[in-house]
Amino acid sequence: YAGCAAQVFFFVFFLSAEYSLLTIMSYDRYVAICKPLHYRTLLGSRACATMAAAAWGTGLLNALLHTANTFSLPLCHGNVVDQFFCEIPHILKLSCSDAYLREVGLIVFSALALLGCFVFILFSYVQIFRAVLRMPSVQGRHKAFSTCLPHLAVLSLLVCSAFFAYLKPPSISSPFLDQLVSFLYSVVPPALNPLIYSIRNQELKDALWKLMTKRLLKAMNCPSLSI
Repeated sequence: YAGCAAQVFFFVFFLSAEYSLLTIMSYDRYVAICKPLHYRTLLGSRACATMAAAAWGTGLLNALLHTANTFSLPLCHGNVVDQFFCEIPHILKLSCSDAYLREVGLIVFSALALLGCFVFILFSYVQIFRAVLRMPSVQGRHKAFSTCLPHLAVLSLLVCSAFFAYLKPPSISSPFLDQLVSFLYSVVPPALNPLIYSIRNQELKDALWKLMTKRLLKAMNCPSLSI
């Protein structure tokens, strides 16, 4: 039971903090591309530290509220969660108290906050694309787009998989599909984040190319098997 509560806490904490940081990163890209002369003023070390602390603080508060409210509910439908980790919607299915509506209200409030962040990100990128398309230099446009690409890749992977997990129609829902989708948004994005954010690193590109070339040559030189 304590381990389940710890899983819920850290899952909500890291997910909320990551989404807040992705929102801050969109603002960083907006200032860097649309207002480059004001970048040092708007995003100095103090401003960055304040925004990072706000992101982690928001995640901590959100995790505390959801964990405390979820595990204050009486569970009368057993103690088996039909998931490979403790997830709040599956825990609510085990409750038979009307108090679960409080947690549903918290989830709706969190969803609205996430929607607000998504609208802010969308607005930032609309302004970014407008500014990039007005650049006369092709090299400048390419550099600006390559700066935004890792952030957009991580954001799209997280948002699309999470939206599909929680908003998919009940008609296509199944235990296997639920676990697969939960794996996609809870495990795959954090695992791919270092690779996506490092893809612009030339040393990493050279190492990947060297590894792929080595494997290809090894496969080509492999003797054929006779049956």
